[in-house]
Amino acid sequence: MRFLHRLRQDRRGSAVIEFAIAAPVLLVMLLGIWDMGHMAYLTAILHGAVQQVARNDSLEGADTTQADTYVSNIVRTVAPGATVVGKRMSYYDFTDIKRPEAWNDKDGDGKCDNSETYTDENGNGQWDADIGSSTNGGANDVVLYTVTVTYTPVFYIPFMSSGNKPRTITASVVHKNQPFALQAKYGTTAGVCK
Repeated sequence: MRFLHRLRQDRRGSAVIEFAIAAPVLLVMLLGIWDMGHMAYLTAILHGAVQQVARNDSLEGADTTQADTYVSNIVRTVAPGATVVGKRMSYYDFTDIKRPEAWNDKDGDGKCDNSETYTDENGNGQWDADIGSSTNGGANDVVLYTVTVTYTPVFYIPFMSSGNKPRTITASVVHKNQPFALQAKYGTTAGVCK
């Protein structure tokens, strides 16, 4: 009886048991904080690089291939092995961003079809739901530059359903090219939708 009483009063080893219970929770919390911090840092790096490239791309003779390589290199210092894809769409004016070419939507379905007529404003011989051209544009054009990064998280968080699955973040910026020449106008050729 005396032995049981002494055993009940003995507190040696309780810290080990408490640590064994609390350590996994603490570890998962720390990994989650580090993971969120890494994602926030990567997002800030991406946005900064995209803004820097957009400023440089607005000048005459900009090298978009070199600019995309710069963004990739900057991002990959923080997220090794990341896939970085840049896309540019140029427009005549800010109001044209993601605007469809003008057409006579007789049936009101929001699509250019059934022999409806359209104006080929970007001169590519077909009706487009987005009037933009996938280039850096010319003098005085407005450019929407979007970079998408797909990466695998650096910190694996156990017991999370997302685990170590790839993530995607995106950064976009709109800039207007310098007026280094006369700006090309949109075309006025008419066409018929099929």
